[in-house]
Amino acid sequence: MAERASWSLGAALRGVFGAKTIDDDTWDDLETALITADFGPDLTEQIVAEIRANVEKYRTTDPKDVQRMLRETLEERLSRLDSTLTLSERPAVVLVVGVNGVGKTTTIGKFARFLRTYDRSVVVGAADTFRAAAVDQLATWAERAGAEIVRPEREGQDPASVAFQTVDKAKRDGTEIVIIDTAGRLQTKGGLMDELGKIRRVVEKLAPVSEVLLVLDATTGQNGLAQAEAFIQHAGVTGLVITKLDGSAKGGFVLSVQEKTGIPIKLIGQGEGIGDLTGFTPHVFAQKLVG
Repeated sequence: MAERASWSLGAALRGVFGAKTIDDDTWDDLETALITADFGPDLTEQIVAEIRANVEKYRTTDPKDVQRMLRETLEERLSRLDSTLTLSERPAVVLVVGVNGVGKTTTIGKFARFLRTYDRSVVVGAADTFRAAAVDQLATWAERAGAEIVRPEREGQDPASVAFQTVDKAKRDGTEIVIIDTAGRLQTKGGLMDELGKIRRVVEKLAPVSEVLLVLDATTGQNGLAQAEAFIQHAGVTGLVITKLDGSAKGGFVLSVQEKTGIPIKLIGQGEGIGDLTGFTPHVFAQKLVG
């Protein structure tokens, strides 16, 4: 992994696009760069075939045209799903789900801060009551973000009741957005999905759920996606949040995961700081990835 950290897609592509002409090496190097950036073999093959067809169609020999075509292809594919966050309800309730270890709690803090920069009032519900440390960690992040927090009233409190209290408080106080943290692991997967279903049913007695955001760690790539499969199948996920996307070494995972799941990416985390979570804009992302 150490050598991968210093590798970047941008640097690899500069070698491809800086050549004098388009030849067999162009396609080999482009394929290697995309696979190394975690696009996956199938998607890489599709993208290279599409660009090769365009090169033949327009009879170009300029590698800069390959660069432009790659950028346009990625942007078009990334834009197929709507990355807009649905937060128009009042309160807008967002459930955040994902396996433990993906940075779910810190992502909630960053998301709260992201919303506060748009002057939205935010309350966070600490419904991951199975881990006491998660509640304390979430409280620290909420404070840094300028958001309120609803903690469990007692250890091991039913997560659905914490979620209910959070939404109830938001309605009473006129708070605009509710973010609810949920457990990432229980004894059985079935139990976890049942728990998430219960949280949803209880919340919906007070307000509709606007978004269910699944947090994925870019550094775990396809393995992380496999681990999160149960959430995708059973939790009604409406959007993805990709964390730990530092640099472009794993940039291909963004497109790969969207194409595999059919779920849009809505937020991207690209650093450790509280301000390092942004909305996802396909045009900007494709531009940064390809240059």
